Amino acid sequence: MEQNVPVPQPRIARFERLGFGMFIHWGLYSQLGKGEWIQKIGSIPQGEYTRLMDTFTAEHFDAREIAGIAKRAGMNYITFTTRHHDGFSLYDTRGLNRYDSMHSPAKRDFVADLIAACREEGLLPVLYHTTLDWYEPSFERDFDAYLDYLYRSVEILCTQYGPIGGLWFDGNWSRPDADWKLNELYGMIRRHQPEALIINNTGLSHRGELGHPEIDSVTFEQGRPKPMDRSGMSKYVAAEMCETINDHWGIGAGDFMYKSVPHLIESLCACRKAGANYLLNVGPTAEGRILTLQQAMLETLGQWFAVNGKPIYEGKPAEAEGEGSNFALETTDGKLYLFIHHLKISGHAAVTVEGGGPGEKTFTGLRREVESVRWLDNGEELEFTQETAAGTFRFKATGFPYGVNYVVRVAEVTLKP
Repeated sequence: MEQNVPVPQPRIARFERLGFGMFIHWGLYSQLGKGEWIQKIGSIPQGEYTRLMDTFTAEHFDAREIAGIAKRAGMNYITFTTRHHDGFSLYDTRGLNRYDSMHSPAKRDFVADLIAACREEGLLPVLYHTTLDWYEPSFERDFDAYLDYLYRSVEILCTQYGPIGGLWFDGNWSRPDADWKLNELYGMIRRHQPEALIINNTGLSHRGELGHPEIDSVTFEQGRPKPMDRSGMSKYVAAEMCETINDHWGIGAGDFMYKSVPHLIESLCACRKAGANYLLNVGPTAEGRILTLQQAMLETLGQWFAVNGKPIYEGKPAEAEGEGSNFALETTDGKLYLFIHHLKISGHAAVTVEGGGPGEKTFTGLRREVESVRWLDNGEELEFTQETAAGTFRFKATGFPYGVNYVVRVAEVTLKP
């Protein structure tokens, strides 16, 4: 058990309870359908790339529809790319430059639209903003001038849209030895948005690393997060893992390497096992619509959440430890939830997939007396034995009924008062 762990500040505790969010990568690059880094990777000249603004109509971008998709998927927040590395802003930059959506044929402030939709659906809006910029000349020529431009850009987001859930920065890894003047930037955010989270992505090579003292959550990009040891920390810091739904963040029209729904469910559970949020990315089309396949996958996740959502949102890692990938979460009402992987369907071999899974499951470190155990999905009471002095708990995990497979099955454990 962690010792001397600081109490999370309210905004951080609230963030941890959200559990699951939608990441949206969308911008000029979406018109090319080759991912969000295509300008750099494809060596597209700046003048040629900038002309994409002239055809950016975003005619099918419906923020309320997108927020509804997120809500039905079981997501509680949306992190939206207000400006990606190409430097094009999806908000009104109010004279900083003309390279924004207000000066495109769309003539819309998409940040305003998205925030309004989030509020209508009860979602927390978090605003992604690049710190690396391929468009703004001062990024290469006069870094101090660029930091002033970045400061004023972020200040617009902090002052023109009412309360926001957080700022999610990405790009400091491009100049690891530079002085990014974070005290000034983060101090401005705290003045204008005291309840907003501050997150700065550490990238693929520094996953889960702590940064500036004002950072509220570490980041993991792709893969699986690791549990954080918060013992002795001066401040409680949350964790979040972001992942693509296929191989690109921005839409890849030719990217068919989609992750499976079971993979997404297992990724979600792995995040919550480590006490981290799961931020799942979608890449809308050039016109601003989430692809039908991605919508269907999210709707399926929503069906899983309808059964298993409570421990995902409310649970925190418990002392009880399972075997292999099995794990336990504990909620504030004193219940334990055991997440069981690799179960199979019960039934005749001719009509079910071969393979084991059902049987006795063991958890250690549980010294409180158990009253009952049941599956969340059908309420079936399960047999169990317990050696409280040794902290050993075993229960008989039955297989899925024929016609059902939740990938990860959750058992609710009620403890005696």
